Amino acid sequence: MRSHQPSCPATDDHTPHIVAAHPEQGWNLLCDGAIVFDDTGELLPDGRIVAPHRVPVERLTIAA
Repeated sequence: MRSHQPSCPATDDHTPHIVAAHPEQGWNLLCDGAIVFDDTGELLPDGRIVAPHRVPVERLTIAA
């Protein structure tokens, strides 16, 4: 069976990049297989989740 080879380029910072953007659905697929949601949550390739880390409303900047 063939092993998965991520499409991430070899860079010094090792930061995954977006390979499939779906802003209309609120998510992006990264080259390392992670799915990142617009609410800052993540679904990792191994099935683990990263809960959304939202800023409390009182800390948001309001445009005048």
